[in-house]
Amino acid sequence: MKETPINRQSFVEGADDSLFSLDNLPYGVFYRGSDSVPHIGTAIGSYVLDLTVLEQHGYLSVQGEKSVFNQKSLNHFASLGSSVWSKVRQQLQYLLSVDVTTLQHEKGLLSEVLISQSEVTMLLPFHIQGFTDFYASEYHATNVGRLFRPHDAPLLPNWKHLPVGYNGRASTVFVSGTPIPWPSGLIKASPDSSPIFSASRKLDFEMELGFFVGTGNPDGQPINVAAASEHIFGCVLLNDWSARDIQAFEYQPLGPFLAKSFGTSISPWVVPYEALAPAMKPLPQQLPRPADYLYQETSRQPDILCRVEIQPAGSNVRTILCETRAPYLYWSMEQMLAHHTVNHCIMKPGDLLGTGTISGPLQTTWGSLLELSMNGQQPIQLKDGGERTFLQVGDSIIMTGFCNIAGRQIGFSSVEGTLLSP
Repeated sequence: MKETPINRQSFVEGADDSLFSLDNLPYGVFYRGSDSVPHIGTAIGSYVLDLTVLEQHGYLSVQGEKSVFNQKSLNHFASLGSSVWSKVRQQLQYLLSVDVTTLQHEKGLLSEVLISQSEVTMLLPFHIQGFTDFYASEYHATNVGRLFRPHDAPLLPNWKHLPVGYNGRASTVFVSGTPIPWPSGLIKASPDSSPIFSASRKLDFEMELGFFVGTGNPDGQPINVAAASEHIFGCVLLNDWSARDIQAFEYQPLGPFLAKSFGTSISPWVVPYEALAPAMKPLPQQLPRPADYLYQETSRQPDILCRVEIQPAGSNVRTILCETRAPYLYWSMEQMLAHHTVNHCIMKPGDLLGTGTISGPLQTTWGSLLELSMNGQQPIQLKDGGERTFLQVGDSIIMTGFCNIAGRQIGFSSVEGTLLSP
């Protein structure tokens, strides 16, 4: 296999100037048209390259494996390890290069494998058996602590010693575009009142980065923080919908339960960790020094700009609610994965980990309505003339993200969700 040039150009029209250039090549699972058989593909420009069909015709191969992409999910591919991911990525960059005529001259095959994204229905990229949500932004944790515990220290004593997290519900992780049910639970209308069972009155979004485990640790041995990046297959944008009034009553001492288990939305295209590696940026210095199993000389996150917009029910006008960046996080993805496995917890291919809400130092960079509206005390003015403190029935939240690498944008597909009535 020839190496692709460093300054890659694709023969696919519009790909080079898109969020899905040869420097990206995210993976996803889709239906084509009315077909109900899932295929695996990669996004290139405004098209999907069908890897299932490409493999069947012998143009894509993995040594020792007969059927990597004739699968219902990315789990098998992800289980093969980082060296295989890299080799497949090189094959795709080669085949899609403007200087390589292999596919370009096969007009019949090309029409079969190169499909407009408008003609496909995206599915969950993985069969997700486990979902863990962390709480890795110091700015967010501080803001929430001040709102929920105004008379105590905003950060609990353990927060800077370990990545705080909880086990969420994999069964309610939905692909972008899936409507989100309105949750109910026990809430307290005032501090002195008795709890009542009610539909949530403080429904919120959380702007997060999600990342999928590749090889995992089937033997249960801890994943060393120095090797953790080899176990991370790729990243998506993640919205962990949250019912703040249910959360406020139930979260002590064990954390959120009904407040978050009703729905988590993710973007459909998984951006390879390898594609994001050139965009890595150091995180703030971690003090006190983490325990040895968590210590990294330089902790990093990809410098992804994340934007959240709201489209209110009945309106065609969107309002930007916040713009934040992944390096505002305190803990790295590698530290989260190392912490998760240090007690011999088994991680499987396709397990999903969320970073927790990404918030920065300025109010415009806060990644939730809980923070932006100061728990409902400061309404947010919308472009269509309305206002919000928390979400309402029929509201849609749209999250997008990208990073810049050598003058090119590496993008994520959007993650969108609309709230159903209780």
